[in-house]
Amino acid sequence: ITAEKLPKTGWEQGNSVVGGGSPFVFSSKRSECEHELRGKVVWVTGASSGIGEELSYQLAKLGALLAISARREDELQRVKKKCLQISSLSDNDILVLRLDLTDRSSHEAATNSVLKHFGKIDVLVNNGGRSQRSLFVDTNLDVYNAIIELNYLGTISLTKYVLNHMIQRKKGKIVTVSSVMGIMGAPLATGYCASKHALQGFFNSLRTELTDYPEISIIQICPGPVQSQIIQNVFTENLAKSIENSGDQSHKMPTDRCARLTLVSVANDVKEAWISDHPYLAVCYLWQYAPTWAWWLMNRMGKRRIQNFKSGIDADASYSRKRK
Repeated sequence: ITAEKLPKTGWEQGNSVVGGGSPFVFSSKRSECEHELRGKVVWVTGASSGIGEELSYQLAKLGALLAISARREDELQRVKKKCLQISSLSDNDILVLRLDLTDRSSHEAATNSVLKHFGKIDVLVNNGGRSQRSLFVDTNLDVYNAIIELNYLGTISLTKYVLNHMIQRKKGKIVTVSSVMGIMGAPLATGYCASKHALQGFFNSLRTELTDYPEISIIQICPGPVQSQIIQNVFTENLAKSIENSGDQSHKMPTDRCARLTLVSVANDVKEAWISDHPYLAVCYLWQYAPTWAWWLMNRMGKRRIQNFKSGIDADASYSRKRK
């Protein structure tokens, strides 16, 4: 699915592509999303900031019952407090559950905690993860190990325990926030791209193993650049080093817009959603249908991306129109 300029009205509609097939148009009323998600138990990882935080707010407004997870429990409590302020949910409707995706030994117990509290898990949103800003030649291999442990192995580990529950119930939704970097390749993000490509391959394969469970949906969300804290928290060339200057992020898609389109995709059981502005969306099409042209274009765009990064501005600043 591609969703670049869906209007911010009650109706959501736009050009779409599913599984590399032919384009079609889908639409969904806001009320249909509410009907789909109200009362559902939704577990969101990486909920203390960025897309995960915004998803929690929008789900709370829709009336979903929430389990929100991340490493920082104090930030989760802040998110819960706001969810309660903006919705009709009660304190017991939101479970704060500290979770470290890299601690795979804790995932079974965490899943059991959610099940004990709510009795079921209708939707798992695998949102936790970190991006990267560093050149491969400068980057310690320990960074690549950490990226795979967090973005890939942590995600599929948690999925395994939740999926066992959904198989017993014969229904549920596994939603994974991947990236357009899972569709294409780009400089400064070799490890991040690798982890997202791994997630794409894993969940595309897992979907084929679940044909006997038609009510279990495997949904992959591939956002382009979004105004979130992902840049402030990126991996660099060294595990102990943080990025010095994240640059201006205002040219990117607003986080609330990305979250809204994500929920539309989830409500419509979209297998794969590309949520981005141009030119990144156009590059996704090229990468899918004309890879030779995509490689040529990425070589040109990639050189500017590296120059931007070395100059201390956002790597993608040259390719986005400034938002009013």
